[in-house]
Amino acid sequence: MPRYITSRVFQALLVLFGATLVIFIITFALPGDPVQALAGERAADPAFAEAIRARYHLDEPLLQQYGRFLLGLVQGDLGQTYSGQDVAEMLRERIGVSAQLAAVALAFQILIGIGAGTLSALRRNGLADTGVRVFTLAGLSIPFFVTAFVLQLLLGVQLGWLPVAGTEDGLLSYLMPGFVLGSLSTAYVARLTRGQLTEALGEDYVRMATAKGLTRVRVVAHHALRNSLIPVITFLGLEVGALLSGAVITESIFNLPGMGQAMARAVYLGERTTVVGVVTVFVLVYVVVNLIVDLLYAVLDPRIRYA
Repeated sequence: MPRYITSRVFQALLVLFGATLVIFIITFALPGDPVQALAGERAADPAFAEAIRARYHLDEPLLQQYGRFLLGLVQGDLGQTYSGQDVAEMLRERIGVSAQLAAVALAFQILIGIGAGTLSALRRNGLADTGVRVFTLAGLSIPFFVTAFVLQLLLGVQLGWLPVAGTEDGLLSYLMPGFVLGSLSTAYVARLTRGQLTEALGEDYVRMATAKGLTRVRVVAHHALRNSLIPVITFLGLEVGALLSGAVITESIFNLPGMGQAMARAVYLGERTTVVGVVTVFVLVYVVVNLIVDLLYAVLDPRIRYA
């Protein structure tokens, strides 16, 4: 087990290093002059442009800039925006909003997705199974931004049950955007759970557990469902990246002051340092979550633990 954990941690560090290198090169190698973007439609004053490039090391070779970024990253410094604001401080102010939004979306995926998939597998070809399949088909077919506008109109404007935008209402402010952000993945989780559990219920070890006289709940919960959750957990771990990228649009629609909104604003203004900082945090969260998923494999499947 310690060897397994060590290898996974080492792989996570390699992924983090490689991802930050690619992100930095792609972002700073894009055409366009960020200094000219600061000046607007007028041509930037040469002295001003030179001072800005020297201050933010834009006149240095790309790999040297990346070395500075990596050194700062180890120290918790993500640089500064071109307006002088500390990127790490700005993200610390916004990460709570994005974390709550992702947590609500993930809760919908786990509770509704796994619950609906389990119900569908246990009631195959019945009314519940048909309802779940219709629900998942709709979730897979309708773009989430369309769902967002429809729910804002129905639940927010016409019925007034949930706030349309902002974070002034606490947890209620995250229910609608969280459901929208996780709607597509909830449908995937439900279908994946249904398929895996249906297959597991036909395995010999499940028949043996039933023959021993174990209750239906124990057979499903402790034998069939436990083994069926490994692919589901894999999907949920990978889905963290989709939640973070989807938050860019969702936070803009619902006017949530999170990292996704900061990312969208930075791209619009050409704030390359901010873009790299936000995406680096996204990658760090993604790597950590997938490391946790790898460790959960060992908990769910003893074969991995003992290997």
